[in-house]
Amino acid sequence: MRRLSLRGRLFLLLILPLVIVAAAASFARYQAANQLSQELYDNTLLVVALTISRDVVISEGDMLTEQLLDDLTAVLGDPVYYRITGPGGRFVTGYSDPPDLPQDALIEGGRPVFFDSVSLGRPVRTVVLREFISEPQFGGWVTVEVWQTISQRHALSRELVTQAVMLLGSILLTAALILWFGIQLGLKPLLDLREAIGQRSADDLRPIRRWVPPELRPLVSTTNVLFDRLSKAFALRDSFISDAAHQMRNPVAAIQSQAEAAISAPTEMELRARVIALTESARATSRLTSQLLSLERVRGRSLKVLMQPVDLVALVRNRVRPFAEVQLRRDVDVAFSVIGHPRPVDCDPVLVEEMVANLLDNAAKYALQPGGHLDVSVEFEPQSVTIRFADDGPGVPPELRERIFDRFFRLDEDQSRGCGLGLAIVSDVARAHDGNAQCYSDERGLVFEVRFER
Repeated sequence: MRRLSLRGRLFLLLILPLVIVAAAASFARYQAANQLSQELYDNTLLVVALTISRDVVISEGDMLTEQLLDDLTAVLGDPVYYRITGPGGRFVTGYSDPPDLPQDALIEGGRPVFFDSVSLGRPVRTVVLREFISEPQFGGWVTVEVWQTISQRHALSRELVTQAVMLLGSILLTAALILWFGIQLGLKPLLDLREAIGQRSADDLRPIRRWVPPELRPLVSTTNVLFDRLSKAFALRDSFISDAAHQMRNPVAAIQSQAEAAISAPTEMELRARVIALTESARATSRLTSQLLSLERVRGRSLKVLMQPVDLVALVRNRVRPFAEVQLRRDVDVAFSVIGHPRPVDCDPVLVEEMVANLLDNAAKYALQPGGHLDVSVEFEPQSVTIRFADDGPGVPPELRERIFDRFFRLDEDQSRGCGLGLAIVSDVARAHDGNAQCYSDERGLVFEVRFER
């Protein structure tokens, strides 16, 4: 049934039980028809036996008239044979070769005994009846044996079964037609939904607003959620392509110009100077590319369920330790502390690592000077976790503290120090964890704070 259509599956699931019930009903009807024809013909055979008995007694032992036998045969449809024996087993009249009685047959007075047997090579049904006759001719117990072929019994059973099968077949056929057209009408909303979705263009990801039956609403709701996720993913893709195209145009053009200028350098000293400038441009372009890819990774992963319990203290410490070793050579003091009771935090470790790396890189480029200080702390509260980076650098003007989290925003025009994406990545990571990133000043200097509501 896996390759059948939904229409075919529904039809088979509904019609097969009806076919099974019809088959069972036909078998039951066949058994009932056999029993009914048996009872009817047995009762008729008993009446014939009594009629023959009375006729023979009245005729004082003479055989039945041909007219009576013909009438019985015409009424019953099968030839009738009989034999009558008087007291002591004396043969009175009839046929001399009746069917043999079953070995366990017990003939009692006034109680007929029916059994199946064979006579002259043909199956017959026989009734044996003992009656006490008080006529002078007989004067005692008389045994009447009457047997008849059973073709008409079977014919009656077949006719009753045929009628039942035809009736059930017509009902089943009618039910099949009703089911087929009912399924067609029942599935029409689904077919209409399929047609409506099929008519959409490839970039039409609007939610489905048309009416659907209650059974299809969960499917439509799930489809709308998928459309919304696809819309966000496509918007992120388009934004990334737009940002990359916009930001990479000038650096690539500058590299090309510097490379052409290096080729035409008049002296070796000038060539070296131009190659150094070309190297710096290539390094800046490489960092811009890396930052763009990091931003795209943050956005892409924010659409996925990749949260897991993470030892946030160990994650931040592992990032801060090598950074502190490098800054120590510059006479910069880096401290790390934990506030509150540490616990596992549900987060995406890849995104959090990217966020910490960008905050450390931002501090190294714009804040930390020889003799400076950076204080990194992780604070655990009952409903949240906060990561802080406090430095004693030049700071950020209050009116620009919100804008520094925008993409490609820089406080100065020196592109060699950065491309304006590091803090945008920090903000995106915070939002991906249902948190926020902010910048403010306190007694320690400028503080970057990321709070996770976990």
